[in-house]
Amino acid sequence: MNHLQLIIKREYLTKVRNKSFIIMTFLSPVIMIGLFSLVGYLSQVNNDKVRIINVLDESSLFASQFEDTDNLKYNRLESLSLDQAKAKTEKSGDYGLLYIPKNENIDELAKSITFYSEDSPSLGTIGDIESAIRDKANTIKLNASNYDAEKIKELRVKVDTKLETFKGEETSKLGSGIKLVFGGAAGYLLFMFIIIYGNMIMRSVIEEKTSRIIEVIISSVKPIKLLLGKIIGTSLAGVTQFAAWVILLGVLSAIVPVVFGIDLTAIQEQQMEAMAQTQDSGLQSIVTDAILEIQKLPIANLVIMFLLFFVGGYLLYASLYAAIGAAVDSETDTQQFMLPLLMPLILAVYVGFFTVIDNPHGTVSQVFSYIPFTSPVVMLMRIPFGVPLWQQILSVVILFATFIGTVWFAAKIYRVGILMYGKKASYKELAKWLKY
Repeated sequence: MNHLQLIIKREYLTKVRNKSFIIMTFLSPVIMIGLFSLVGYLSQVNNDKVRIINVLDESSLFASQFEDTDNLKYNRLESLSLDQAKAKTEKSGDYGLLYIPKNENIDELAKSITFYSEDSPSLGTIGDIESAIRDKANTIKLNASNYDAEKIKELRVKVDTKLETFKGEETSKLGSGIKLVFGGAAGYLLFMFIIIYGNMIMRSVIEEKTSRIIEVIISSVKPIKLLLGKIIGTSLAGVTQFAAWVILLGVLSAIVPVVFGIDLTAIQEQQMEAMAQTQDSGLQSIVTDAILEIQKLPIANLVIMFLLFFVGGYLLYASLYAAIGAAVDSETDTQQFMLPLLMPLILAVYVGFFTVIDNPHGTVSQVFSYIPFTSPVVMLMRIPFGVPLWQQILSVVILFATFIGTVWFAAKIYRVGILMYGKKASYKELAKWLKY
């Protein structure tokens, strides 16, 4: 077995046998599921509470407009003054009081409606109330002007523009959003993986350097092999931990709701119900469009390119993290080098979310999808929108070619810096090390 394989094996086993690694592998999914479960539980508790709204309608025009729901009940008050209604509502602890005064002018009446409550009411509740009053008020006003309100509703034209490419392929309005979600998730996952496991490589190098173990290792192994071994070994450990997280999250997601009786989909169900109430039959159209767009996504292309950009992007940044670890004596000394390293990643995320969604084939999007330090994120966001295969291949080739050059660059810093103690490295010093 050659030295590189030995180093990879040593790095991998050292990482996966570490107590903190094992603890976080099992603890992180538990914490994540716990947070989601808590949100679901709190949402469920909030939904179980029935809010009672007292309605004092002196105009006798709108009381019948308010319909009870599972969580909202309307209690109509009669033969009470405003002060009496306010006192009754406050004493009973009801959610609020809706006061509609008597006014012959419907426009003036609409401006004088007041909702009294202990605290600020939710926007959703006020929106439902205003919608009900608005519909009735418009109907009254149209009828007063000798217009048939129902006939006018029937005459309204709903415009639903169909989207189709010149090649005859149908698309939908949700297409851009769904594509951004898929591309953004892939890019953000890579972003987080680089930061988490890049820092792990850097800390590993610093620990070996400060413990002087590296002096023994470097005497029989070339620096570039040692650098590659650490990067690949730590990467495999990261993939192992990530795979364990996915499996554990899947298992816990199935077990937790059953054991504790928590509905993790409570928030999603609320949103779907709200959409159904506000958009009626339009909800079915939205769901159909979403399914249509997901089916049209280049899934195979996305998976293959995700793996290539994931590996290439991580190896590129991991080599730089290792070089930084070799150049310093402690983790606190890394701060001066971290900002220039993270800036391209942060820039890639911003370009992806604010440029790709607006114009995925524009000049800015294309340029940043070829720059190796931003291409893993930006290109992954562009692919769902349809990127020619030659552009994807060119971007991958540039990425891996840059990785080879970066490893050579990082190995030269690694070779000198790994044996340097007691001296803080500056950018000037790093430039000198490249000449050795």
